[in-house]
Amino acid sequence: MDHGSHAPLPAKPLRQRRPARGWIRGGLALLLGASLLAGCATLDHKQREWVFQPSKTSWSGAAWAAEGMHDVWIDFHSREADAPVTLHGLWLPQADAADAPVLLYLHGARWDVRSSAHRMRRMHELGFAVLGIDYRGFGRSTDMLPSETMAYEDALAAWRWLAQQHPQARRYVFGHSLGGAIAVHLASEVDDAAGLIVEGTFTSIPDVVRTFEWGWLPVGPLITQRFDAAARIAKLRAPVLVVHGSADRWIRPELGRALYERAPEPKRWLLVEGGSHHNTNAVGQPLYREAIAELFGLAPRTP
Repeated sequence: MDHGSHAPLPAKPLRQRRPARGWIRGGLALLLGASLLAGCATLDHKQREWVFQPSKTSWSGAAWAAEGMHDVWIDFHSREADAPVTLHGLWLPQADAADAPVLLYLHGARWDVRSSAHRMRRMHELGFAVLGIDYRGFGRSTDMLPSETMAYEDALAAWRWLAQQHPQARRYVFGHSLGGAIAVHLASEVDDAAGLIVEGTFTSIPDVVRTFEWGWLPVGPLITQRFDAAARIAKLRAPVLVVHGSADRWIRPELGRALYERAPEPKRWLLVEGGSHHNTNAVGQPLYREAIAELFGLAPRTP
């Protein structure tokens, strides 16, 4: 489940519409518990486990969508870990369309890339050739507990692979939930991104924690995995589409809107009525089609 300096969110804590679950419920407990543990290394380790929840498995019933996709292997040396890393990815090309735009898909927490194959296929329907990757610790990628910095490294390695394999193609970045923060960081670092799309994402992890019912507790200084997308998005040099579901109870729409407000032009905000954290991509497909054509000048390919 997918899961700096910026304009402050409302001082009054936002409340979840239902009891928090998953990484939201467990996260604050880990933060509070970790504050009682000795050593910053332990605190950081626990937060990495909470934020990523790396898994070798797929969300139940989702893996079928990955059938027919091509396996991709990306090897590089990690400066952060000072070790070799192999990333596993799924590649879905556009048949008979060598000039198709290419999309790097960055998934969120907990499940492997096969769990996002259904979203990858929807982006494929909009005309993109799509590469989705697993960060280290997920799926068949190198078995290593990921961190914020490592995830940024993994995304950059995949981006460079795409540039080598498809040097003439227009290349875009897509991130869902936690993957959205990773996508923002990547797009702010490279100068050859034709556009950025983020869905169901947030301004920063501390801001997400402040939306909890108990978000008034002073845990912000304890957070090491900050994923400060709000600070990064202001550095973009590419158009950005920020998408959020109005019924997202995991990452509140206010956080998506706040991220959009920090982005430079050209940009577009897309609020999908009735969309949840998991189905906004499906519910909003017609709106995606319109926004992508308008912002990026891309028209879906006819079968």
